[in-house]
Formats: sequence, C-alpha cells, structure tokens
Amino acid sequence: MLKWLLGGKSFAPARILALGFAAMIVLGTILLSLPVAVEGGAISLVDAFFTATSAVCVTGLVVVDTGTFFTRFGHTVIMLLILGGALGFMTAATIIFILLGKRITLRDRLVIKEALNSDSFQGLVLTILTIVKIAALSILAGNTLLAFRFVPQFGWSKGLFFSLFHSISAFANAGFDLFGGYESLTAYRDDYLVGGTILGLFVFGGLGFTVILDIFQKRRFSHFSLHSKLVLVVTALLLITGTAIILFLEHNNPATLGSVTAGNRLLAAVFTAATPRTAGFSLVPTEGLLTPTLFFLLILMFIGASPASTGGGIKTTTFGLVLATVRSLIRGNDEVVLYAKRIPGFLILKAVVIIFISISLIFSVIFVMTVIENKPLQDITFEVFSAFGTVGLSTGITPLLSDAGKLLLVLTMYTGRIGPLTMLYALARRLRLSTIRYPEERVLIG
Repeated sequence: MLKWLLGGKSFAPARILALGFAAMIVLGTILLSLPVAVEGGAISLVDAFFTATSAVCVTGLVVVDTGTFFTRFGHTVIMLLILGGALGFMTAATIIFILLGKRITLRDRLVIKEALNSDSFQGLVLTILTIVKIAALSILAGNTLLAFRFVPQFGWSKGLFFSLFHSISAFANAGFDLFGGYESLTAYRDDYLVGGTILGLFVFGGLGFTVILDIFQKRRFSHFSLHSKLVLVVTALLLITGTAIILFLEHNNPATLGSVTAGNRLLAAVFTAATPRTAGFSLVPTEGLLTPTLFFLLILMFIGASPASTGGGIKTTTFGLVLATVRSLIRGNDEVVLYAKRIPGFLILKAVVIIFISISLIFSVIFVMTVIENKPLQDITFEVFSAFGTVGLSTGITPLLSDAGKLLLVLTMYTGRIGPLTMLYALARRLRLSTIRYPEERVLIG
C-alpha cells in the first residue's frame, strides 16, 4: 500500500504519517479554493490553506465564517477533511485499500502500529476496522439525536446535513459549526439535547480508540490496561476539577454563567471544562470569560486529549506520568509505580521531552506573533495554545491576523495534531544505536 502511495520511496513511519496529513491538507486546500466551494466564488489561498489545516488537524479555528462563507460543497469538503483527520491518514488509507482488495504489507502494519501507538503487530487491521465501526456508530447515534432538534428547525435536507456535520465535528473534537457567526453553540446554551449530545460525542472521541476498545471488550475497570486506567482517571480528574473551578470563577459573571439559570448552569460549566480538551465548541462566549478562567483553560488546552484519539495537546497520559513521577520523588521512591505496575524510565523521559518540545514551540510562536501582530498578549497566547491543543476556542482575533500570523498557527495546529515527538522524528535522521558506553557522572539539579 505505502509503496504504491509513495511512488516506491521508503520513509520512516513518523515521516509517512507527517506526509500523509500534509497530503490531506494540500488536497483540501485545492478543493476549498474551487469557486464551487465558496459562496462568493473566491477565497485567498492562505485562508483556504488555513481552513483545510484546521479541518484535517480537527482544530476548529477559522478565518472565515464556515456557515455562511462556504457552499454546501465546501461544507461537505470540510466535513470529509475532519473525518479523515480524525481517523488518521493510515486508517483512511487502510480502509480504502481493503475496499479495493489490496494487500496490507508488513511495512504498512509498521506505520499503522506507529499511528495507533500500539505495542504489538497483532490484529492491527482488525483494530482499524473496529475503530471505523465505533466511529460510524457514534456518529450515527449523534446524528439521530441531533436530528430531533435540527430537522424541525431547518427542514429535512438542511436539518439532516446539519446533524451529520455536527456529529462528525463533535466526535472528531473539531469544533466546526454551521450556525453562522462566531458564537458556536451559544444559541443552544439551555438545550440539553444539543449540548448533551455534543458533549457526549467529543468526550467519548477524546478518550482515544485504544481506551474505547478496552471499554467495549473488557468492560470492567480492573481488567483494563494500565494505559486505559490512566486515561480514564486523568480525564475524570480534569473534568471534575475543571467544572468546579469554572463554576467558582464564572458563577457571577453576567457574560457567561451568571446569566444562565441554576438548572442549566451545571451543563454549561461541565461543557466549558470539557471543551478545552480539544473540542472547540462553546455554550458560553469565550471572549466573555474572566482572565483567571482563560488562564485555567490554557492549562486544559495544553494537556489536551488522549493518545490515539481525535484530539491534540501533550495528552492525558503524558500529564499523568509526570504527576506520578513527581509523587514518587516526593515520597522518596526511586521507581514510578501505577496500579502495581512499574513505569519504564524511557517513557518518563519521553513524557518530559514531549512537554519540553511543546513548551518551546508554543512560546516561540507566541514570541514571533507578538512581533508581527498588533494584538494583546493575552489574546495571542490563548490563540496559540488553542492551535497547539487543536482546540479551536478563540477570543476572536483569528480572522484579524496577518497572513504570516495565520501560517504560524497552521504550523502550530499541524504539530499539535501529529504530535511534537512525531514531528521531531519526521524531521530527524534515522536513529542509530550507539555501540559505545561512556562513564557516568552526576550533575547538580534544582
């Protein structure tokens, strides 16, 4: 499969994944640049490139109003780009080749293994098919529930399309919407059907396909893999803590929760705490949030979703491993142990490297954008964190950025989606194992 796609050339798995996402972005840019995709018949190349990247990287940041600027053809292209970006290049390519009856080679399986963050070659193609079934059933369920609201509101044709588009966008944690303007789901702030369905879809999609498979196959928490246990515990911790903090900070803010009835305030708070984990939808206006709340959302956006999911960020497991390492050091333990399992040292090192690369990228982009953009530092910082976490929340400055600023956010979204470590592997030379062991010496730390 890969030999055919890459014209016989050989690349490392990380480079293939990076090139695959880049190819989808280029194709999307071409399609969105067509006159039939735009209501006015014209869009700048940079704006088409930005929109395609945001869709493939399931981010949701927009430089034009998706609902009114693009035609039904353009909306369909964006929806398919979101779906392709959510499932991943190798998943989409594998399904196409299975349908065509092509053989999946060992090299193909190596790249699929990298894409799924799997430790084994066993059952990879079956896992891909199961992932597609889960995604299809989730989207179908969301589509059915949303249709009860959108069909009476918009009619059968537009209502069913809206239901499908927003189900895919929610499950993919993309944050794109078709309601016109830049207010996301604020018109449905008090609607439990729409808000609850969208919330359920993006939380479920953000768990990661590995965890979802564990839940369906093993069903009991005690039987789950350590990875699944860590994801579920960290996800629950972030959701509960985030909801409590947002309720505390925003309960008297008339621009957000202060104007919501007591019965609907919890839904809005839970939604606001969950959406920075790469979803991008909002029931309350982001620009109306208080400064402390925006700062707290930066932390949630930086952590992001889980590995092998539809989201970005450093991932819940990376955050969880660092917390576990800190706890072990405080307790004076020389090993990191979770649920009676010892964590290998190289995984902790990998987590630290991911965090370092991510922080370096984010603050480098923020610095350059403060030089080229005449915008408040708080807004720029929020936008960059949102791009890296592939979240899509915005304080409203994205359409006002220069072309250079938009391209910087494109780079940030792309790196956040494929992962900073995958990006580093894609750019680096092949890893060579050293045959020389040097003497060890310690340095002072802290």
